[in-house]
Amino acid sequence: MQNDVLEQLRSGRLAGIRRLTLAAGLTEFPREIFELADTLEILDLTGNALTALPDDLPRLRNLRILFCSNNQFTELPAVLGQCLSLSMVGFKSNRIVHVPDDALPPNLRWLILTDNRVECLPAAIGRCGKLQKLMLAGNRLQALPPELVNCTRLELLRISANRLQALPEWLLSLPRLAWLAYGGNPFCESREKGALEDTTHAVIPWHQLQVGEKLGEGASGFIHRAYWNEGAAACAVAVKLFKGAVTSDGLPHSEMAACIAGGGHPNLIPVHGKVAGHHAGQDGLVMALVDPRFRTLAGPPSLDSCTRDVYAAKTQFAPEMALRLALSIASAIGHLHRRGLMHGDLYAHNTLYGDTGEALLGDCGAASFLPIEEPRLAAALQRLEARAFACLLEELLERCAWGTATHAIEQALRHLQAQCAQENAALRPLFAEIVEVLRAQLNQLAGVPDMPSFACQPSGGA
Repeated sequence: MQNDVLEQLRSGRLAGIRRLTLAAGLTEFPREIFELADTLEILDLTGNALTALPDDLPRLRNLRILFCSNNQFTELPAVLGQCLSLSMVGFKSNRIVHVPDDALPPNLRWLILTDNRVECLPAAIGRCGKLQKLMLAGNRLQALPPELVNCTRLELLRISANRLQALPEWLLSLPRLAWLAYGGNPFCESREKGALEDTTHAVIPWHQLQVGEKLGEGASGFIHRAYWNEGAAACAVAVKLFKGAVTSDGLPHSEMAACIAGGGHPNLIPVHGKVAGHHAGQDGLVMALVDPRFRTLAGPPSLDSCTRDVYAAKTQFAPEMALRLALSIASAIGHLHRRGLMHGDLYAHNTLYGDTGEALLGDCGAASFLPIEEPRLAAALQRLEARAFACLLEELLERCAWGTATHAIEQALRHLQAQCAQENAALRPLFAEIVEVLRAQLNQLAGVPDMPSFACQPSGGA
């Protein structure tokens, strides 16, 4: 199929296209791509055997997005820095060791170097003033360049599965940072190991599980419907089998440790135990099977939205529905913080919800253990996650039908959202206060006459 695309490219039949995906075992960049210079905006060369890009790549003057994952690059090509329209660069799962100073485009918003061999980042990254998303999990970083503090628009950072000995304190001064994952580094090892060795969770033999249909797939693994046969009793469960590789968020064992350490809460999916004795040696977790009436609150960010989730166009919530969702999510995060964990990926697309506003927060792939031995640092990390909650609360409020009778409640919630979003992280509330405010507003809403209790028009991804 991809060879057909290559043939179409060479014959000129793709003239005028804006997006090109080409995986055909390429060892050299096809020069015919330059015939698309007037229109091409997205170029995906994932899954080839490329080691270099041409020096005249800037001829693709409209190129905004470039994916070169799963190739054989050992260095991030310096020519990228000359591509003035380039805003998203993805080189996941190559062999990159070196990132030259001049390889970073001036309009860079989103850089993916996951699963490489990068040992250090250049100081020049501090000049990337538009950078919002930086994905570095699964490398060999021993430190982060202090110049990164100048990237004041940075919102999402993945530094899991590296060789960091500590988190730099300046990281937490970044005014917009909201989603951070750092599990799988040396300073996290003891906490993660302790969680995985926790004997209070069941060890469930593989032979007790009757695994059925696949329910879904995430970055870290596959989820199946299953029956757990324990003695004479059997119950329906979900089994997550981990892929065993570095994901965009980090390592599977870090996710397993966080799921186990998270404990029980009404707004978290219960974990029954760890899988043991899988015939192929795969790690796995046995979890409660979620009621099918629960659905995803939104779709993940798009290439254009970058860090913000995508909702269906007609999504709208009644005020009580929105408040119950916000309270459920904040309660779950507050619980994780009390258990010494940061979720790291607090998003609507990781949230399942039911018709009456109850929510289940899922996907602990980016979760990290808080440094409870350093209370000041732990509190700063919790306040970082308050900004992620601010983004989600803003999305709910924007899709809520407010009226005169609920004006005071709306104003109180917008004030809370602003408090959680403020760029001075030290002034943001902790989740105990957030939960208290939400609960008080929900109680006040219950006293408003003639309010529709629950209503939601189509939600989910666009």
